[in-house]
Amino acid sequence: MKVLFAGTPEFAVAPLKALNKQHEIVAVFTQPDRKSGRGKKLTPPPVKLFAESIGSPVHQPESLRDQCDIIRSYDADVMVVVAYGMLLPQSILDIPPLGCINIHASLLPRWRGAAPIQRSIEAGDTATGVSIMRMELGLDTGPVFQILETPITEHDTSASLHNTLSELGAQGICETLNTLAHNPETIPHPQNDDLATYAKKINKQEATVDWAQDANAIHRKLRAFIPWPGCQTTHNGARLRIWQAAIEVPEDGSAQHTPAGCIIDVSDQGPLIACGENALRLEVLQRDGNRAMPFKDFRNGYKLQTGDLLA
Repeated sequence: MKVLFAGTPEFAVAPLKALNKQHEIVAVFTQPDRKSGRGKKLTPPPVKLFAESIGSPVHQPESLRDQCDIIRSYDADVMVVVAYGMLLPQSILDIPPLGCINIHASLLPRWRGAAPIQRSIEAGDTATGVSIMRMELGLDTGPVFQILETPITEHDTSASLHNTLSELGAQGICETLNTLAHNPETIPHPQNDDLATYAKKINKQEATVDWAQDANAIHRKLRAFIPWPGCQTTHNGARLRIWQAAIEVPEDGSAQHTPAGCIIDVSDQGPLIACGENALRLEVLQRDGNRAMPFKDFRNGYKLQTGDLLA
């Protein structure tokens, strides 16, 4: 099958690799190179790097509005779209004979939108997955060919789920294209719009911990926001980023009688912080300009003590 691929970040690389083994990648569309890092160096997206390694033509337009003729020229059977980062107009959706097929990182119709992985962890979902769907103009509203599911454990972060779902997406898109190759008339199942939820884009303002929340809610947000934007708090005006924590229920009930955000005790494992309900042991911390480190190392260069308040 002749496949036109559109994708940008690392999440899209595993599906592209899998498709390249089974089908003909006629061309790849990806976002333009962007400046990133402290040096603001112009950096190519991961999909571009892999596409170049397999000798695929690469296109990086700022907009798809004037790309219809180029897309038609490749005479692709299908266009696969994975985290491309650009809306596809109807004029492009109508070009491939088998349509444009998207890998979405959720169990649709739950968590349509920009941040399904983060929102599923933050909400306390016990499972997530990928949905292979035929694209339409609505935001992740298209009919679904296949859903592949995976559990969310209490230790999963957005980083760990990202890798799992990328590989699951690679499996799902190959299975779906193989089905369509044998039966092009395969009809995807429509979504139930009444069950839809929206995964709004993450913003940095959400990263500040509200210690008045219960420990479970804070812990879910910590895991949801790894690796970006990372949760943070302040101590005596200094910003501290939290990269790992554990929920604790003090047997003496001290968490219930201590103001939220106050340090109950300090050990080599980390400071224990009172929350709206129960407490969190902060195990891996980072100060601005330093690397993240386990608390037993962190405390050598920064002092936290019982009774201190985290804002």
